[in-house]
Amino acid sequence: MAEIKYGATGRRKTSIAQVNITPGTGKITVNKKPIDTYFPRETLRMIIRQPFELIGATGKHDTTASVKGGGATGQAGAVRLGISRALIKMDSDLRLKLKKEGFLTRDPREVERKKYGLKGARKRFQFSKR
Repeated sequence: MAEIKYGATGRRKTSIAQVNITPGTGKITVNKKPIDTYFPRETLRMIIRQPFELIGATGKHDTTASVKGGGATGQAGAVRLGISRALIKMDSDLRLKLKKEGFLTRDPREVERKKYGLKGARKRFQFSKR
């Protein structure tokens, strides 16, 4: 008998995460590494575990994520969105609970591009009257 697998994609900033959830013991793997190795900061690990804690399924599902692009914070946010979407595919009754907490909302904020003649996107060089 084949193992039941639910997959989804999550995005945040410039990060893209492909997430697969299977019934298991609660092991989370990111880019073939344990979550503790890939995300050394506890806050990022907490962000990833939030959907499971909300629905009370901590330790019931194995998660594998393939993430690319962006930095650690963006990648953690992308994995969280992917997990939330995969949980909905698994059980559509969870949608209301996850939506209420904002786990299904794709954060649209992106880095604004640098403009020519300026130091950054908006910062200008110091103005001198004389």
